[in-house]
Amino acid sequence: MSYVPDTVAGSAKLLVVGAFAVGKTTLIGSVSEIPPLRTEEPITVASVGVDSLHGVENKTTTTVALDFGRVTLGDTGDTVLYLFGTPGQQRFWSLWDGLAEGAIGALVLVDLRRIDESFAVLDQLEATGQPYVVAINDFPDAPRHADDEVRQALALPEAVLLHCNALDRRSSVNALITLVSHALTCHDAAEARTR
Repeated sequence: MSYVPDTVAGSAKLLVVGAFAVGKTTLIGSVSEIPPLRTEEPITVASVGVDSLHGVENKTTTTVALDFGRVTLGDTGDTVLYLFGTPGQQRFWSLWDGLAEGAIGALVLVDLRRIDESFAVLDQLEATGQPYVVAINDFPDAPRHADDEVRQALALPEAVLLHCNALDRRSSVNALITLVSHALTCHDAAEARTR
């Protein structure tokens, strides 16, 4: 059993969100220091006409409730991040409210091969009012666009936008660190406004 080390001084809950098949389960699996909890089920014929496999034809499973992982950060292991991955399909979005409770922010994964599927995700996230960072998951066969073009396409003039590779631990951890930093900045700014 893997317990949290005694050196841990703080923790934070983070959401990992995005459309169907953008790499949420992969990212959590690449960074988690514990065996990640996954609620993946096989894609069945019942999803034909409901879930588009366009661009991800080889996908055989889907998250139906959540993914969970944990990563310890800092040179002394003093901060723990608890990661909660949400399902990508809209029919499972009723779970988001419970998963979002207590989270300090969300990492939004985007697949540029299917960027249009990110609009509804961003709308859903905007409704929570949580700070978020948009991470373009750099799939090898994805088209390349300037960040300003992606911002414009997603109507994200002020959002933090970065690139990551969900398969790569270092890249994924850096995206999570950027999210934590952004969430803390938003929290500090909100506190300053209330003074």
